[in-house]
Amino acid sequence: MTRITVTIFLALLSFLSHLLILSTQQEQQHPDTVHPNCSIGNGTYTDTSPYHNNLITLLSNFTSNTTDDYGFYNYSYGQNPDTVYASGLCRGDVTPDVCRSCLNNATRLLPHNCSNQKEAFLYYDLCILQYSSSSMFGIYVDPDFSYAFNNPEKAADADQYTDALDRLMKVLKTNAADGGSDRKVAAGNSSTLSSGQTVHGLAQCTPDLTEQQCDDCLVNAISGIPLCCQNKVGGRVIKRNCNLRFEKVQFYNPTVIDPIQVLPPSQGNNFKSRNIIVIIIPIIAVAVFLLLISIFIFLKMKKPKEAIQNSFVEADQLDGEIKHAEIIQFDFDTIKLTTDNFSDSNKLGQGGFGAVYKGELYNGEEVAVKRLSRDSGQGDREFKNEVMLVAKLQHRNLVRLLGFCLERGERLVVYEYLPNKSLDFLLFDPDRSAHLNWATRHQIIVGVARGLLYFHEDSRLRVIHRDLKASNILLDGELNPKISDFGMARLFSADQTQSNTNRIVGTYGYMAPEYVLHGQCSMKLDVYSFGVLILEIISGKKNNSIFNENSYGLLDFAWQNWRQGNGSNIIDPLLINSDSRNEIMRCIHVGLLCVQENAIDRPTMASVGVMLSSHSLSLPVPSKPAFLMNSTSSILKDSSSEATRSSEGRRNYVQASSNEVSITNLSPR
Repeated sequence: MTRITVTIFLALLSFLSHLLILSTQQEQQHPDTVHPNCSIGNGTYTDTSPYHNNLITLLSNFTSNTTDDYGFYNYSYGQNPDTVYASGLCRGDVTPDVCRSCLNNATRLLPHNCSNQKEAFLYYDLCILQYSSSSMFGIYVDPDFSYAFNNPEKAADADQYTDALDRLMKVLKTNAADGGSDRKVAAGNSSTLSSGQTVHGLAQCTPDLTEQQCDDCLVNAISGIPLCCQNKVGGRVIKRNCNLRFEKVQFYNPTVIDPIQVLPPSQGNNFKSRNIIVIIIPIIAVAVFLLLISIFIFLKMKKPKEAIQNSFVEADQLDGEIKHAEIIQFDFDTIKLTTDNFSDSNKLGQGGFGAVYKGELYNGEEVAVKRLSRDSGQGDREFKNEVMLVAKLQHRNLVRLLGFCLERGERLVVYEYLPNKSLDFLLFDPDRSAHLNWATRHQIIVGVARGLLYFHEDSRLRVIHRDLKASNILLDGELNPKISDFGMARLFSADQTQSNTNRIVGTYGYMAPEYVLHGQCSMKLDVYSFGVLILEIISGKKNNSIFNENSYGLLDFAWQNWRQGNGSNIIDPLLINSDSRNEIMRCIHVGLLCVQENAIDRPTMASVGVMLSSHSLSLPVPSKPAFLMNSTSSILKDSSSEATRSSEGRRNYVQASSNEVSITNLSPR
C-alpha cells in the first residue's frame, strides 16, 4: 500500500510540474513587451531593390536550421553592396521551440514596423532580432544604443535592495562574460541583509563577443540602472549586444539555467568564521615563509647598474586586506642614463611635486620620469602607497605605470610617455586649441568620464581622485585622454560613500564647496571637478577667467547664459560652426548638473556616462552651481598658496594649488 501511495504521489507531482512548465511556455509564446527601433541608421532601401529581396529571403529562412538549439542565430545573405546581415538572440532560459517561435514573430513584425530601413532592431520579452547592411558578428556594436525601462513599483527598503542588486549584477556580469562561444548568460538572486527582500536577475551577451567585449557591454548596461530604475523593484537595460533584467520575483526558468545565489555580506562573514580555524595556520606559515624569502632577497641580491630589475614590492595594507603586486623597479643609474642625467633639454614640465623628464629605455621605449622634490611634502611611505595604488589601477583612460625607483634619497616614478602633453597645454593656447575640434573634445569628455567611473565603481579599489583638472589629463598620439597624478587620491572601502578630513588638498576652482568648507570627501567631489572640466573643454576658457563685469568666473558665466537661453555664448568660437550643436548643448547641460551646489543633486559618474551616451533620455533641470564668486569670494582670495580654515576651535590646513601645481598627499583607508 505504501509503494502504491508513493507511486501515485510522484506521478501527480510530475503531472503538476508538466502543467506548470507548459503554462510557462504558453505564456512565453505570447510576449507582451515589443520595442522596435527603426532609426539606427545605415540608410533606406526601396521595395524593388536587391537589398529588399535579400532581406525577405534571409528572414523567411532565419530559423529553419533547427540544429541551432542554443538561442543564437547569425546569418547573412546576398552579395555586396546589398548583403544583409541578421542576428537573433533568445533569452538564455527559454527552450529551442519557444525561441524559434519568438524569432519567427520578430522576423514578420520588424520589417513591417521599420519599412524600408536598412538597419532595424526589435526587443521582445524573450528574444532580440536585428538586421543591418554591415556585419555584426564578433563586433561590439554601438555602445551608445540603449533601451531602459522599469517596473514602477518602489522597493520597500530601497538602500538595502540597491545594495543586493549591485552585488548580484557584479556576479552575473562576470559569470556571463566567462561563458563559452555558445552561451554567455547568467541568472541568480541576492537577498538583503535584514529586510528579507530578494532580487532576481539575469544578464546575457551575444555569444560571438569576447569575454572582454561582453564585460564592457554589461558594465555599460549596469551603469544605466540608476538612471532608469533607481529604487524600483524591477527594470531592464537592453543593448544591441547584451541585456539585463532584475525583478523582485523569479522571472526566469531555473530548470533551464542554473541560478547563482549571492549571499549577503553577513552570511559570507559567518561562512568565513566557520572556516577560519581550518585556514589560519597555513596562512601564517605562508606569510612567515614569504617574509623570510623577502629578507633573504633584500640582503643577498645585488642590482647591476644600467639594467632593469624585476622585484616584488610588498604593499602596505590597502582597504582592509594585504595585497601584493609585481612592479618593475628601476636602478637609479639606469634612470639617470635614460634622462641624460635629468638634463633641462629633456624636461617636460615642472610642478609643486617636482619635475617630469622625458627618457628612453634601452629597448627604445620612450618614458616620462616624475622626480619628486625633497620638499614636495610626500614621504617614502606615501610614495610607496602611490606606486602601489597606480599599479593596481589598469584602464585605457588612466596613465600607465611602468615602474619606480626609491634609492639614494630619490623618489622616481616612471610612466608611459604621452606625446601630446596635457589637455591644458592645448586647450588654453589660442594657436594649439585649433587642433581640438568638437569630435576630439567630446572624445576627451567621454574618456575622462569612463576613467572616473572605473575609479568609483569598477576597479578593485574605490578611489576618489581629488585633483581632477585639465593639467592632469594627458593626451596620447591620437588625443585620447588619460587621467594622471594620483598623489592626492583617497581610498574608500567597497561600501563607503563619504568621509571627513581635516586636511584639504586639491586645486582651487575644481574643489566642491562641501569639501573646502566642511572637509566632506565623496565621489561627488570628483563629479564636481568633472563638471568644471566639461565647461572648460567646451568654452576653451579656464574656470577662473573673467568674462564681463557681471560674471564671477566660468561657472557663473555659464549658469547666467544657460538660464537666459544664450548657450551659444558659452561655446568656444572655434566650435560655433560645428554640426553637433545639440550634442554640445547637451554636454553643457551635463556639466551644469555636475557642478550643482548641493552634492546630493549631482549625478553619479554612472549616470553621467548614460547621459553622455544616450541622446533620447531627458535631463533634469540643473540648479545653481557652487562657488559663484559673489557668495563665496572670501574663500578664494588667495588661490596660489596654502590657506587655512577653522572649525569648532581646531586649526585645519587647506593645501591647494593653482592650475599648474599639485601638492601630493595620499590618504589610504
